[in-house]
Amino acid sequence: MDIHSNEDIRLLVDSFYDKVKKDEVIGFIFHDIIGEDWSHHLPVMYQFWDTVLLCNAGYRGNPVMKHIVLDKKIPLKEEHFDRWLALWNDTVDSLFTGERADEAKNRASLMKNLIFMKVIMGREGKTIM
Repeated sequence: MDIHSNEDIRLLVDSFYDKVKKDEVIGFIFHDIIGEDWSHHLPVMYQFWDTVLLCNAGYRGNPVMKHIVLDKKIPLKEEHFDRWLALWNDTVDSLFTGERADEAKNRASLMKNLIFMKVIMGREGKTIM
């Protein structure tokens, strides 16, 4: 089954963050920043992925800037981004197959590379949005 609906997005995002929360490599980042109350973060992620994968308008945010700000609190390493992508791909593969599932993995890979590059640039004062 492929990703077709908001319910699919919610399942994907919830399943992904269930893994993230328990992860030894990146879980601490989310616990330190989000804590125990995910009631704000999850709806934002539902909107984000709904916009990215289903082309539904709704997400209004700047993930690059969020990560640049986060990096000032908790230095982000390439291994963090690599682990995020591995967990994302594992979650997608465990739940879905098809064009949109492949697109979810491709878009995540592109974002991982872009955001990590922008974080490094931000450290050097060369932030380009």
